[in-house]
Amino acid sequence: MERSPQPQVLVRSLFVRHPQTAASGGRQLFRQQPAASFALQDINLQIQQGEQIAIIGPSGAGKTTLLHTLACASQPTQGELIFNGRPVWQLSHSARHQLRSQLFLAPQTPPLPARQRVVTSVLAGRLPHWSLLKAIRSLIRPADPRAAFDALARFHLQHKLYARVDQLSGGERQRCGLARLLLSDAQLLLVDEPLSALDPTLAQQTLASLQQEARQRNASLICSLHQVELARSHFSRIIGLRDGKILFDSKHVSDQMIADLYKNVQSLADSDDKNTATDANARSTSVSGEVHTGQARCF
Repeated sequence: MERSPQPQVLVRSLFVRHPQTAASGGRQLFRQQPAASFALQDINLQIQQGEQIAIIGPSGAGKTTLLHTLACASQPTQGELIFNGRPVWQLSHSARHQLRSQLFLAPQTPPLPARQRVVTSVLAGRLPHWSLLKAIRSLIRPADPRAAFDALARFHLQHKLYARVDQLSGGERQRCGLARLLLSDAQLLLVDEPLSALDPTLAQQTLASLQQEARQRNASLICSLHQVELARSHFSRIIGLRDGKILFDSKHVSDQMIADLYKNVQSLADSDDKNTATDANARSTSVSGEVHTGQARCF
């Protein structure tokens, strides 16, 4: 009897606090934490090498937190994260740093230095494999501009090779960050909302390039998306996340499952709009000379 292959990523009973809670209540025992203080609750996942997975769900569901946790950027409060059989948070600092070279996290808004040239930002995808001296030299004279050009061309951005980052639009910055991904050797590609600033045609082309790259290097691709139909048409496995919990993890996602995932989201948004309008009226009353007291809203 053949044994099933070891998963590339194994997540067991994972809980992750909201950043504000982690900063202010780090000394509290886990069992004392209310459920609302967790961005992720009881997450269990198995990801095989080469899988392509879409994560969908309402805003605030925990999609970004999950990607950051898988990238070893956020330490869980409880539970296990195992990468290729190695418990990530039981490794030494240096071993964990080395492991991160096998992961690539592409945030929705890439942290690209404003005055840096695009070619330099893209070549930063190779930094984990360069010596310090080579990295410094590349800041002055790009080490491999042809590779950066080819990566940008996959996202129709090659004409911006020597432009400054602060000259790019939001969508161009997103694609610049994704071109950096192409120059990495990572085996787990974690991409957060890569299509949010792109028109429909560019969105289709960008998603196709990401999936092609993942297939060519047999890397796993996990992509959070707000575009539900693109997720359903391009990914064979979809994870539905809501309120920090996995609502479904399936290869067959029905219309009813989607409806349940986004149920009452619009009514909550309408409630927030009404509260915002009430706050605006209260501020207006205060400015007109009347005394107003109340509790500030926190977001």
